[in-house]
Amino acid sequence: MLPPYWVRRLLLVPLMLVISLFAVVTSPVTLLLAAIAGFAVPGQKGRLFRITALVIGYLAAEGVALFVLAYLWVAAGFGRRVREPKHERRHYVCVRTFLRWIFWLVNHVLQVQVRVEGPIPEAYRDKPLIVFSRHAGPGDSFLLVHALMNWYDREPRIVLKDTLQWDPAIDIVLNRLPTRFIRSGAPGRATIDPAAGPDAETQIGDLARRLDHDDALVLFPEGGNFTARRRARAIARLRRRGLMAEAAKAEAMRYVLPPRPGGVLAVLENAPEADVVWVAHTGTDHLLTVADVWGALPVRIDLKMRWWQVPAGSVPQDREQRIAWLYEWWRQIDGWVTENRVAQGQREVV
Repeated sequence: MLPPYWVRRLLLVPLMLVISLFAVVTSPVTLLLAAIAGFAVPGQKGRLFRITALVIGYLAAEGVALFVLAYLWVAAGFGRRVREPKHERRHYVCVRTFLRWIFWLVNHVLQVQVRVEGPIPEAYRDKPLIVFSRHAGPGDSFLLVHALMNWYDREPRIVLKDTLQWDPAIDIVLNRLPTRFIRSGAPGRATIDPAAGPDAETQIGDLARRLDHDDALVLFPEGGNFTARRRARAIARLRRRGLMAEAAKAEAMRYVLPPRPGGVLAVLENAPEADVVWVAHTGTDHLLTVADVWGALPVRIDLKMRWWQVPAGSVPQDREQRIAWLYEWWRQIDGWVTENRVAQGQREVV
C-alpha cells in the first residue's frame, strides 16, 4: 500500500537523496568490483557491470532531479505558483532532460535500439493528441513519454498507476503536472486515488479537457502489462459479466489484454478536437522479471514501435461504435505485434 503524501515527502525523499549520494561517491569502487566479478565468475558476459552501471546512473539522475525540483518549488513561490504555465513548462523541461538521460543510459548500457514506424513528427505538429498505447514489457511507459517529449515536442498528460509514486522524483514532478494516478483495487478494478475524487472516468475525462496544440493525453487502455495469465483472467472476467461478444474478440487476440472502454470513452468525449494516435510496440515483451533481463544481457535488444494517426473528424461519435472501433484497433495492434514478434523470434510469455 502506498504511504500517505507526507510520509513520502518526509521519509522517502531524504532516503533517496542519501542512497543517490552514496551510489555516486562509491561508484568507482562499485564499478571496479563489478568488472572484476564479471571476469572472475564464468558466464557473466559483463552482465553485472552493465546492471551496476545502469543502477548507479539512474540513482545519480534521481538525486539531481530531486535537487532541481526543490529549486523549482522555491522559484514557484514555495509551491504557490507551481501550476502557472511558466513554472509548468520548467517542470516539463526537467522531465524531458531526465528521460533523455535515462534513454541514453539504457541505449548504451543495455544496448537497446528503438525503431519507430508511422507518420513523421511534422504530421502531428500543432494538433492536440490522444495517445492510446499497448502496455507490455519493462519501461514502455517511460519510452513512450520520452518519445512524445523529446521526439515529438509534446507536453504529455498521463494516466498512470499510483505505485509509480514510490519513486520520489516521479512522485513530486507528476503531482505538479497534469496527471491522474490510478489506485489498483480488486482484480480487474481500478479507481482514482480518493484524494483526487471518487469517479475514475470523470477524473480521466477532466484531464482530457482543454488540450492545446502541443498537449498529448496518454492512456493505456489495457490497464496493466500484458502477460498470458492476465489475458486469461481478463477474458474470464468478461464472461462472468455476461460480455460474451467482447470475450470472443479478446480471445481472438493473442498478445494484448482486452481494452477497458471506460477511460477511452471519457477521453474521446472530452477531447473531440484531438487526433487519436494508436501505438504498438514489441521487443521487451519477454523481459518480465529481473531474471529475464539478466538472461538477455548482453544481447542487443531491438524494440520496434508503430504509430497510427486518426484525424479527429474520423473518430466515431456513437458510444457503441466507439467501443467497436476500440476493439478493431486493438485487433490491428495485436496483428502487428504478432507479425513483428514472430519476426524477432521472441519466446511465448506464460
